[in-house]
Order: sequence, then structure tokens, then C-alpha cells
Amino acid sequence: MNVLITVATFVLMEGATWLIHKYIMHGLLWSLHKDHHDHSHTSDLERNDLFFAIFAIPTVVLMYLGSARGFNYLFFIGLGILCYGLAYFFVHDLFIHQRLKILRNTSNPYLLAIRRAHKQHHRHTGKEKGECFGFLWVPVKYFRLYFGKKNT
Repeated sequence: MNVLITVATFVLMEGATWLIHKYIMHGLLWSLHKDHHDHSHTSDLERNDLFFAIFAIPTVVLMYLGSARGFNYLFFIGLGILCYGLAYFFVHDLFIHQRLKILRNTSNPYLLAIRRAHKQHHRHTGKEKGECFGFLWVPVKYFRLYFGKKNT
């Protein structure tokens, strides 16, 4: 049951991420997310990086409360959020934005589709007219660009 809770939380985080990205990061907290789009920051860190801390707080609280009560469901919800956050860090920061130069020349169709959709999202430097707010699942048209194609 605990594995199911963790996996379900991980999967549900994609929907939560889409909503948070579209309505909070491109809405109420645009002031923190803006430098991620317009590259107005002058260091390797962006104000946008504060979202890692913001999202870590409920994760830590859930895992703490869940572990204090005999590793109940709260711990495993927190674990699912943690796993999603780690996936987000590796795919978004390391792969897509190349904060470390890894997987630059991949021919994996899934990774290419994710990267293409994210580039499309960043095509808009402003708060409005955004698209592709998802992270691990993006509009099907991006997958169609790469799946079924022979990558030579």
C-alpha cells in the first residue's frame, strides 16, 4: 500500500505541477519565476530557484509527521513529492537547462519531446501567452515529433 501511495503521489504531482506552474508561477508569484524566462539574473542562481525551498517545506513536514506517527501515509505522500522533486531537478535543471552538461546529444525520443516542449514554453518571455506548463507529460504533438521517427 505504501508503494502505491508513493507512486500515486508522484503521478498526481504532474497535474499539481501544471496548475502551480500556470496559475502560481505565471500568476501570483511571477516575480520569482520571471528571471527564469527573461534571464535577467546575473549569477548561476535565479530567484526562481526559491521554488525548490518552497516546495521542500511541505515535503519535509509530511515526511516528519508521517515518520513520527510510525511511518504512516503522510510519510509516503511526502516521499512521492520528494521523488517527483528529484525527477524535476534532474530533468529540468540538469538535462533541459544544462546546469551540468549532461545528455546534451541524446537521441531518446521522450527526452527530445520534453526538451522541445520546454523550449516552446520559454519562447514566451512574459507572464502571458504561455504554453506547455507540464513537466513529464507535455502535449502529444511534441511526442509525435520524435516517436516513430528513425533517429540517425
